[in-house]
Amino acid sequence: MRKEDPAGWSDDYSVGIPEIDEQHKTLFELVNKIHDAISAHQGSAASREVMDQLVEYTRVHFALEQNLMHTGNFPGYKEHCVLHTNLIDEVVSMQEKINSGKVAISFELLHFLRNWLSKHILVEDKQYARYFNTHGHDQFSNWARRSDEAMKKQRKKWWKFW
Repeated sequence: MRKEDPAGWSDDYSVGIPEIDEQHKTLFELVNKIHDAISAHQGSAASREVMDQLVEYTRVHFALEQNLMHTGNFPGYKEHCVLHTNLIDEVVSMQEKINSGKVAISFELLHFLRNWLSKHILVEDKQYARYFNTHGHDQFSNWARRSDEAMKKQRKKWWKFW
């Protein structure tokens, strides 16, 4: 079991929105789980299972970011959505190749995922973070409050799915 903060995470990745930072940490942790499965020779089934979780969680995370950017009138919204769509397409393509046995989950795939995640947060996500820090978090706070109220019945935070 890893320590609380996933390997690779540092405060440099913080976008200043706690819920988004927690989701980013979860993405790092999922990538680390793939690394652990490969390193422990747990087999492709274990790696594929974690890869499936990573793809699904990434979709949920991107939907949250896009909703936040849209409701907050972030000027780079459309361009950021294209980046999200391109990554999902790439990862789903890799996932299909892995599931069909055409390629194995490898350290090269891990390297790609870690690099993409790091670069995306440090460059692209920091742009909307600067925008929200400059223009206030009011839209996000209201949206988060309404989402929290809706999730009380499930006794979960809306941004924490597992």
